[in-house]
Amino acid sequence: MSNWYLIQTKIRQEQVALEHLQRQGFECFLPQILVEKLRRGALHVVQEPLFPRYLFIRLGTDTESRSWTPIRSTVGVSRLVTFGQTPAKLADDLVDNIRAQSASTEVQRRHFEPGEPLVVTNGPFVGIEAIYQMADGEGRVMVLLNILSKDVPMVVDPTSIRKAR
Repeated sequence: MSNWYLIQTKIRQEQVALEHLQRQGFECFLPQILVEKLRRGALHVVQEPLFPRYLFIRLGTDTESRSWTPIRSTVGVSRLVTFGQTPAKLADDLVDNIRAQSASTEVQRRHFEPGEPLVVTNGPFVGIEAIYQMADGEGRVMVLLNILSKDVPMVVDPTSIRKAR
């Protein structure tokens, strides 16, 4: 008999912990999604953990199963998630649903949506509110700046704007 449990990893070491646990013979699952990220002014699609700092591990509960003690000293692992002294057990169908969702090839967009309010953070228009229009092919974005009660289209670097709060 075995159940799914949750491992908390060290910061940005989910993949390292996964590899080391699998080398030790543990069945593990690290759900990942495709995310569109802005890096050096260009949009890139990268894989990221769905739950940063966490991964799932299947562990036996009977007397013949492997010892859980090597988990704590595994590279990248911070701890086994517990409620008090009891490890947090997860339902198989929950993990199966997460596995099905993370198998999707749909890219999650983390940049701006058309019509979204923004604020300029760099350059001569710092602090001025803008409306996101679209990304252009050069890695820049088109926004509408409200200058003297008139919307003025402008192309800016994506690193010089942020979402308005």
